[in-house]
Amino acid sequence: MTEIDPIAGLAARARAACLDLARLTEVPGEITRTFLSPPARDVTAYLSAWAAELGLSVRVDAAGNLRARREGPSPDAPTLYLGSHVDTVPNAGAFDGVLGVTLAFAVAGALRDTPLPFALELLAFSEEEGVRFGVPFIGSRALTGTLEPLLTLEDARGVSVRGALEGYGLDPADLPGAWVSGPSVGFLEFHIEQGPVLQAAGASVGVVSAIAGQDRLLLDFVGQASHAGTTPMAHRRDALAAAARFAVAAEDLARSVPGLVATVGVMTARPGAINVIPGEAHCTLDIRHEHDPVRAGALDTLLEAARGFAQERGVTLTVTHKMAQPAVPMDPAFRDGLRRAAARVGQRAPDLVSGAGHDAMILADVMPAAMLFLRSPNALSHHPDEMAEPGDVEAALRVGVAFVQDLAAQGGR
Repeated sequence: MTEIDPIAGLAARARAACLDLARLTEVPGEITRTFLSPPARDVTAYLSAWAAELGLSVRVDAAGNLRARREGPSPDAPTLYLGSHVDTVPNAGAFDGVLGVTLAFAVAGALRDTPLPFALELLAFSEEEGVRFGVPFIGSRALTGTLEPLLTLEDARGVSVRGALEGYGLDPADLPGAWVSGPSVGFLEFHIEQGPVLQAAGASVGVVSAIAGQDRLLLDFVGQASHAGTTPMAHRRDALAAAARFAVAAEDLARSVPGLVATVGVMTARPGAINVIPGEAHCTLDIRHEHDPVRAGALDTLLEAARGFAQERGVTLTVTHKMAQPAVPMDPAFRDGLRRAAARVGQRAPDLVSGAGHDAMILADVMPAAMLFLRSPNALSHHPDEMAEPGDVEAALRVGVAFVQDLAAQGGR
């Protein structure tokens, strides 16, 4: 009779749990679960039942985060936090965010009978994607004491963050109770890569070196609409032509600078008729790099180019800076620990940069933070066909368990 490997069984359960939770959706036939939507209660109930099996205490904080806790050996013992988010983008896949939560529960299950010198707290953040209110990380911001300024933000129906919390039965006055208090060992987040690096490297897992910084901008080009047949080319003030040159310049620059990505994701032109020269063009820019000076230099170059394209065509340009997020390096000691843990369980874990934002970048403000990425087949994410292979989930769990074991052997330091 073949003995069942408990780690393999827990990995299979973590993956199966993602598929179970995928059925908890606002929109039948797809996976859509936004902040504090009705299915969020079902997610909390599902995870609470799993926590009860593990003998963990459970609470839902004032931001709707589920927090399952195993106390440490003494009241003043530090806490190691594991987790990710359970909200989704519209028509999402089954693994983004959620797999980081279920793997955290699997780690706790694997170490259930192992003495630890620290407390273990599993986090299922209520919001990370920024879908409902246009600003991400509502869940993790609650732990760092930075959520309160966002309480007045409104969703598309005019409901504020405060109103959403109250409508869900939560009290924003209790948000200080969600803050991280007491000493922390740090935070570890498992997450699918959502990119092609690990697949190209033939690796199941990778260690995140940094979360790229990013800027998001709106650019408004305003020229003069006029007749497409009667206005000579030399007399045109074509706003769309200027914006189009800018979009190509952004792509060209990003291709020439290693590690830089630049995206013009939205472009609109007015009045929008086939026989009218566009008098207005509005576009976005998303630019990211792991090193802030590189990103800032590239942005300066692009904005100077945009001004030149506008001037050449007699077009005015207005730039609105919507977001500036510095790059967040992951904790060097935790990164080293993940590499050692990977080697110990026979996994190659290359370093890679995360181009997407994650809860770990928020927690990094108050404690050491690290991320372990899992391979994303075909680099597909934020899509119904998003996938995490069973072998990669098992590899990530083995690395995570070894990492926590090593931390315990070091006394949580």
